[in-house]
Amino acid sequence: MADCVFCKIIDGEIPSTRVYEDDRIIAIRDLNPQAPVHVLFIPKEHIASADELNKDNCDIVAHIFSVIPGVAKELGLTNGYRIVNNCGEDGGQTVKHIHFHLLGGKKLEVTMA
Repeated sequence: MADCVFCKIIDGEIPSTRVYEDDRIIAIRDLNPQAPVHVLFIPKEHIASADELNKDNCDIVAHIFSVIPGVAKELGLTNGYRIVNNCGEDGGQTVKHIHFHLLGGKKLEVTMA
């Protein structure tokens, strides 16, 4: 999508610090980190949110989750980490391109039981 900031990052129009990339996804450092390690995993295919996942595109989530453990290990997250996806305005999604936050590098507060 022409106005999507993540699509522009994927296309190289906006600079980013990439920590992982393959033919289907990129992982970049978050510009406003909420933890010592804060990386965004973004599919190269534009999918606006989890609400747009379906049988034809949901395999991207499995791919992302298969990559996260290796990246987390490379980044030194040996004592655990958190993975977050915000969906929709009320869920806190600010960029309308599905992505997953990898957070770690310190003991994270439990926000939900």
